[in-house]
Amino acid sequence: MGSDADMEDYGFEYSDDEPEEQDVDIENQYYNSKGMVETDPEGALAGFDAVVRMEPEKAEWGFKALKQTVKLYYKLGKYKEMMDAYREMLTYIKSAVTRNYSEKCINNIMDFVSGSASQHFNLLQEFYQTTLKALEEAKNEVRFVVLLKLEKYHDLPKDWSSCIIIVCCAEIMV
Repeated sequence: MGSDADMEDYGFEYSDDEPEEQDVDIENQYYNSKGMVETDPEGALAGFDAVVRMEPEKAEWGFKALKQTVKLYYKLGKYKEMMDAYREMLTYIKSAVTRNYSEKCINNIMDFVSGSASQHFNLLQEFYQTTLKALEEAKNEVRFVVLLKLEKYHDLPKDWSSCIIIVCCAEIMV
């Protein structure tokens, strides 16, 4: 055995709740939930909710879980729940995920919702207003891209997309 000098205490202690282990548990919960989306949507929603609750603070896995939750609620036609989850997801863009990743995800969700929601004018209006407000609060310049993107959706009659843009801009500027 070595002397006391050889057995220095570096102040390092092992614990049962290593951050890496917790991250693995969160990641496993996320992928298990994602695997249930097609076969058990309600179970998947509960799993994604667990992912959000497992994170001690807002981080990437919670953002990903909320993104999946938004899409799943939309597929199920639960638009109020979809918007609630979307609003919560948007709170992550200020600090929990990178700007590029958040922009990519928001654009993907916009495509997902806008591509098939032309018959839900009020939902689209609320969706775009919510998006623009969150991007403005986060000081994110992509809000102008959102307006341009909205104008390009060919599924919407021209007067609808113009109306949504006018309403969204008016509310943001007030």
